[in-house]
Amino acid sequence: MLGEPILRVAVPSPLRRTFDYLPPAGTDPERLHPGVRVHVPFGRARAVGLVLAVVESAAVAAERLRRVLRILDTEPLLDAETIALLQWTSDYYHHPVGEVFSTALPTALRQERIERTASQRHWQLTAAGREIDAEAVVQRSPRQAQILERLRQAPEGLTREGFADQVGDWRGALRALVGKGWVQTVQRTADWPAAAGGEAALALNDFQREAADAVSSALGGFQAFLLYGVTGSGKTEVYLQVIAQVLAQGRQALVLVPEIGLTPQLLQRFRQRFAVPLVVLHSGLSEQERLQGWLAARDGRARIVIGTRSAVFTPLARPGVLIVDEEHDLSFKQQDGLRYSARDLAVIRARRQAMPVLLASATPSLESLQNSFDGRYRLLELPERAGSAVHPRMALLDVRGRPLHEGLSDALLARVGAHLQDGGQVLLFLNRRGFAPTLLCHDCGWVGSCERCDAHLTLHRASSRLRCHHCGAERSIPPQCPACGSVDLRALGHGTERLEGFLRERFPGTALVRVDRDTTRRKGAMEAQLERARSGEGRILIGTQMLAKGHHFPGVGLVGIVDSDQGLFSADFRAGERMAQLILQVAGRAGRAERPGEVLIQTHHPEHPLLQALLRQDYLALADTLLAERRESEFPPFASLALLRAEAPTRGAPQAFLEQALAGAQRLNAPEVEVFGPIPAPMERRQGRYRAQLLLIARQRRDLHRLLGPWVPSLESLREGRRVRWSLDVDPQDMM
Repeated sequence: MLGEPILRVAVPSPLRRTFDYLPPAGTDPERLHPGVRVHVPFGRARAVGLVLAVVESAAVAAERLRRVLRILDTEPLLDAETIALLQWTSDYYHHPVGEVFSTALPTALRQERIERTASQRHWQLTAAGREIDAEAVVQRSPRQAQILERLRQAPEGLTREGFADQVGDWRGALRALVGKGWVQTVQRTADWPAAAGGEAALALNDFQREAADAVSSALGGFQAFLLYGVTGSGKTEVYLQVIAQVLAQGRQALVLVPEIGLTPQLLQRFRQRFAVPLVVLHSGLSEQERLQGWLAARDGRARIVIGTRSAVFTPLARPGVLIVDEEHDLSFKQQDGLRYSARDLAVIRARRQAMPVLLASATPSLESLQNSFDGRYRLLELPERAGSAVHPRMALLDVRGRPLHEGLSDALLARVGAHLQDGGQVLLFLNRRGFAPTLLCHDCGWVGSCERCDAHLTLHRASSRLRCHHCGAERSIPPQCPACGSVDLRALGHGTERLEGFLRERFPGTALVRVDRDTTRRKGAMEAQLERARSGEGRILIGTQMLAKGHHFPGVGLVGIVDSDQGLFSADFRAGERMAQLILQVAGRAGRAERPGEVLIQTHHPEHPLLQALLRQDYLALADTLLAERRESEFPPFASLALLRAEAPTRGAPQAFLEQALAGAQRLNAPEVEVFGPIPAPMERRQGRYRAQLLLIARQRRDLHRLLGPWVPSLESLREGRRVRWSLDVDPQDMM
């Protein structure tokens, strides 16, 4: 044992420390490198950890050291830059380092046994398939014809990922083509296939050209850019032309999008433009698909990587640029486990790896805007819509005292009819799914409530169920009131399902497309619904915020916002910002092509300052007002927050733990940090557990972390901590 190197290992566990091990007996020292995975004994179990460092002396007594069971990799899985980024992440979010590294790896790499060179199934044309005229197949099966044409453009074959942007049952079409002998499957480990590419770049207007040139000129070094472009201003074309410069330099591009629903249309544009290997990384992939894409990015075979939140950790062999699309979106903030912000980590990563980062949005977050005003980010503006499209005309519909038909005013219905008569599409936005948010007994006042949450059950009439949208509990609709026996049960309020039913009756024969979580649960359903919307097949589009995020519907001439009052009077200090972003994002779906756009906002509060500001469609002016309010109240971005949450089956346990935590913070004597609470969470009971929280606020970020550093580890030893589940959220975005 004398003189043996010590392996410092990050092991997935709730303990906020690394663990020292001896290498397996007789191991060649050349195999001992930071970044390799190891199989280790851990307590009474075994675990897969990652070597962070090879050191000469251990942090524990020699007799306590145990040996690594097996080294799983012949070469480092992660490079030094990625390891340093993940260690920074652990330090900043005060999260156990082993769990941070586990979060950053594909699921397949967290296991002891994997085949990193696992073969993939490819589909390719047979000799008979190459002879088939795809045009002749169109009439019988358009989907099969599309697949034949795509495979004809990829002689080496395509994996499942190569059909990611196809809508509908492409798997069934492939099976049919295999059955006809026109397509065959092969297993191989060939290089990641390139996209077709070849589409010419679009001509940029002056604002787009200035933005693209600014980012391109920064390649090779760090600079942070905030691209504020109104909806339809051509932000994606700016990305594409910057990435073209990155590829010309032999580097890779990483593009982050807030959720899976945005990847198909973005993928299509990238595939049409660039004839290079491209991978997509998101939770909808199988373990092997995600692993192979991750390895292709790490090894440099994938030149473009498009992914959702966790893709920010994906290692790149030759990083060139990092782009965050819809940077304001709450989806970039992880809400459980390691509560990181992918947007913020993108900036940190770009700085550490000396590449530019481009944050883009039509409604930038107040934090990013303030960073641009302070000179940390360079602000680039796209104030005009691309091509011939013009800004939509916005108006408020005062519905006070007016008759409403399932939530829709006569004025809005009249405009819906006029646009349909004119051959246009209509989008109606209501950020509430289901038929109605409440089921009420008219005789005694009983309300259908969740037994596990402080929330009403939502009525879903199509499935005859009452569902809790917080914990997932559901039950059948009672035939009579459980309290008094009355059969006079009434649905209060409106959801997208109720809106759809009414509009089918009001506009019979008109094709409707509803996009919410209920209609897109099945795999491929989201893409199919969006394709119906984009193609114009669906004349009336109804949806929640899933319809608001970056989608391009060229035929939409009218956007109607059914209920704009939901977020006007919230206690959350971010409510005004979120409300403005949502309304402007939805409004941006109107008039994106030649058809003029019109946006009508129904409200009971037409004089509200936020709605009046939105009418002027000047988001920066509204942001100035909101920032002034934040400065006055000393909330972010003019302060830093951390939220300590605790939950337990009983009400008293979280409160007792947080009181002990508060006492510990007070003993650390940090007057620069204010502590509020403990108080019950806004929704105290959720999923059968009672929740409480403690809020910490400091004007300077460093003061907050100076307290968190010693305080968070001390929480592990609190007596009451054994009775609760607790977590720390640094820079919380959701106070619920």
